[in-house]
Amino acid sequence: MLQNLKAQLTAPVSAAPLAVFRIIFGGMMLGSIVRFVAKGWVHELYVAPKVYFPFYGFEWVKPLGETGMYVLFGLMAFSALGILLGLFYRWSAVIFFLSFTYVELIDKTNYLNHYYFVSVVALLMVLVPAHRHFSLDVLRRPQLWVSQVPRWTVLIFQMQLGLVYFYAGVAKLNPDWLFEAMPLRHWLPAHAHLPLIGPLFDEVWVAFLFCWFGAFYDLTIPFFLSWRKSRLLAYFTVVVFHVLTAVLFQIGMFPYIMMLSTLIFFSAGFHEKILKILRGIAKVKPSETTIFAPVSRPAQGILLGLLALHFLVQVVVPWRFLLYPDKLFWTEQGYRFSWRVMLMEKAGTAFFYVRDPETGQETEIHNLDYLTVNQEKMMATQPDMLLQFAHILRDDFKAKGIADPEVRAEAYVTMNGRGSRLLIDPNFNLAAATDNFRHKHWILPFEQNALQPKTVGQLK
Repeated sequence: MLQNLKAQLTAPVSAAPLAVFRIIFGGMMLGSIVRFVAKGWVHELYVAPKVYFPFYGFEWVKPLGETGMYVLFGLMAFSALGILLGLFYRWSAVIFFLSFTYVELIDKTNYLNHYYFVSVVALLMVLVPAHRHFSLDVLRRPQLWVSQVPRWTVLIFQMQLGLVYFYAGVAKLNPDWLFEAMPLRHWLPAHAHLPLIGPLFDEVWVAFLFCWFGAFYDLTIPFFLSWRKSRLLAYFTVVVFHVLTAVLFQIGMFPYIMMLSTLIFFSAGFHEKILKILRGIAKVKPSETTIFAPVSRPAQGILLGLLALHFLVQVVVPWRFLLYPDKLFWTEQGYRFSWRVMLMEKAGTAFFYVRDPETGQETEIHNLDYLTVNQEKMMATQPDMLLQFAHILRDDFKAKGIADPEVRAEAYVTMNGRGSRLLIDPNFNLAAATDNFRHKHWILPFEQNALQPKTVGQLK
């Protein structure tokens, strides 16, 4: 059975889909980086903040200063261009993956699912010979040219996209989404001013329709895209779905990345037509010979083993929330890296107090003395970020001469339209807590009396 599977995975297929995917991915990344720099986000997110919230285990990842960050983004842009053109491809793919992922790890405040998706795809791009068909590397070294590649080099991108969609659908199978139409029930009326379709967004049944269709779409679209007879109609729904989300919600490049990436599901003939157009523009004549990309058996065996491990991790990680008690959306333990997109509306405000145990004097913190507005907004509803900020305050007050400062926080949070309530134990000394993957016992259970303080809005 394993031999048959290996034979299927290593069978030769056209290199055209891989080459087109390389061009699309590189082009999208280059455009995204230029947009990011042009909007001033490099300075706003990675230069201006006084403190950062690194991911657990990656505390050593630091911003590189203003000049260093712009150099890093420049390097990232050039490597994306290298991927697009297939120029010095291996180096370009490695540099892009490392630089993009480094930036992503600096501050979890800026975490987005599509940033994670880009890092994962960039890693997979390192492993495939996407430069050996219609690329400048082939122009430099004609002996690199191949017409066919192993099936797995195309299949891994289809599988990765399929997992993203499928798990996004699984995440929608929760009571708030299916039976309360939350948070779309609150978000859609904000677009009632749109011409023609706007008035419909005030109707509750429309929110329910969006929720149920969204769950069905995410769960089934990978299968419809994989079936030749339904592919064209399925891709039409992909375009409609993502154009609609782009219009209604400010979620950056994600809809466009998904629309273009899913072209990988189309046939080799479709991609050959795209390359024929590009060859006409570039005035490049196609080769008539058939050459299969040579891969040594030991190397291919190792690659397939690594890919099996990669996809095992991708399948298992989204379920890690089951290891923690209480509601996932409330505790957010196991929330990230699980393809949960636009599933909740969470808003909160947090008050921090630092106490000198020797004198008993307690100081209330003005959060914006340390944080940007966006950092404060994100921190107020996420327990691990609340803990990190408490440690930042602890270390700052230690530097000011308090030997063993105590830090506590009152964090009031609303979720999906429910009344505001305390997120964590307001009497717990966060300065003494350690950050790890264990359950944070100081998170209060969701089911408790609601409070009604003023909150700062946050959409997630």
